[in-house]
Amino acid sequence: MTTTTAPSPVLEATGVTMRFGGLTAVRNVDLTVNAGEIVGLIGPNGAGKTTFFNCLTGLYVPTEGKVAYKGTVLPPKPHLVTSAGIARTFQNIRLFANMTVLENVLVGRHTRTKEGLWSAILRGPGFRKAEAASRERAMELLEFIGLAHKADHLSRNLPYGEQRKLEIARAMASEPGLLLLDEPTAGMNPQETRATEELVFAIRDRGIAVLVIEHDMRFIFNLSDRVACLVQGEKLVEGTSDVVQGDERVIAAYLGTPFEGAPGEEELAEVEAAEAAGTAAAAAPADTEETAPADDTAEAAASEDTDEAPAAEDTSAAPGTTDDSDIPAAAEEPAEPASEEPEAATGSDDSDAQGSTTKEGSAQ
Repeated sequence: MTTTTAPSPVLEATGVTMRFGGLTAVRNVDLTVNAGEIVGLIGPNGAGKTTFFNCLTGLYVPTEGKVAYKGTVLPPKPHLVTSAGIARTFQNIRLFANMTVLENVLVGRHTRTKEGLWSAILRGPGFRKAEAASRERAMELLEFIGLAHKADHLSRNLPYGEQRKLEIARAMASEPGLLLLDEPTAGMNPQETRATEELVFAIRDRGIAVLVIEHDMRFIFNLSDRVACLVQGEKLVEGTSDVVQGDERVIAAYLGTPFEGAPGEEELAEVEAAEAAGTAAAAAPADTEETAPADDTAEAAASEDTDEAPAAEDTSAAPGTTDDSDIPAAAEEPAEPASEEPEAATGSDDSDAQGSTTKEGSAQ
C-alpha cells in the first residue's frame, strides 16, 4: 500500500488586504505556494499584483491578513523576510550600476554571512574565510546563469536580458526557499524569454519554489503548475493553466468586458448612484432659473407671430389671385394721365396769370 504525502506549503498568504486611504489595492487574497512548485500570478494592469508582492516581502505592512513562510508568520521587515528565506526581483531592474557583476551577487550574500563590523574592520582569518566562501558561491551562481565570463564587467554594461539574469542570481545568493519574480521577461525577445523559462525550471529543480508575475500568457501557462488571476485586487480564479485560460471571466477581465459578479461591482454601483444624485441636485435649480426665460421666449414668439400675421395674409393672397387681378392693375394705368392733368391745369393757370400781368403792365 502506497501513501501519498500532501505537499508542504512554503508560503501561506491569508486574507491579505492592502488599503491606501480610500483605495483598496488588494482585497482579501488567499494564496498558497507549495515546495518545488511554480505558481503564476496574472491579471490586467492595475490589478494589484506588485502590491501583493510588496505585502509578501515586507515592503508594505498589510492592512489586514497575514503572511507565513513554512508555518511562521513573517514580520513586516524586508531584511527579516529575506533572512527567513524569501527573495525577490523587481519589475524595474535595480542593480548597482557601478558595481561589477560579481559584486552585485556578493551583495545578496549579506544575510548569510555571520561576520560583523569589527570583523570587517580587522579583516581577521574568520572574515577572510567567509569572504572566500561568498565569492565561491557567487561564482557558482554566475556559472549557473551563464555570466561567469563577465564577472568583472560593470553591471550597467550588460545587455538587458543579462541584467535580468544577474538580478535573479543576486536574489538566489540569499539561498531562499521561495523566489518571487516580478515580470522577469518584460522587454525580452523570444530567444531571451525561452532562456529565462529554462532558467526558472532549473531553479525549481534545485528545490526552490517560484511565484511569478507575468503578462506573457504563453510564457506563464507553459511555466506554471498553477495560475491565479487577480482582478481589481481580488483573486478571481485559481487552477491549472488549462482551467484558467479557458475561464470566460478571465477572458472578459483582460478584454475589459464586465461580467456578473465582477470584483468592485458594488463599489461601482455606489459611485454611479452618488453621481446620479449629484447630477439631479445640480439640475434642480437650473430648471427653476430657466423657467422665466422660457416664458419670455414664448411671449416673444407669440408677439412675432402676431406681427407677422398680416404679412402672412398678404403673401397668402398673392398666390390665390386669378387672371381677374390684372383688372385693377389695368385700371391704374389711365390714372397716370389723370394725375398729369392737374399739373397741366396748374401750368395753364400760371400762364394766364402771367398774361394778365403783362396786359396790366402795358396798360400802364
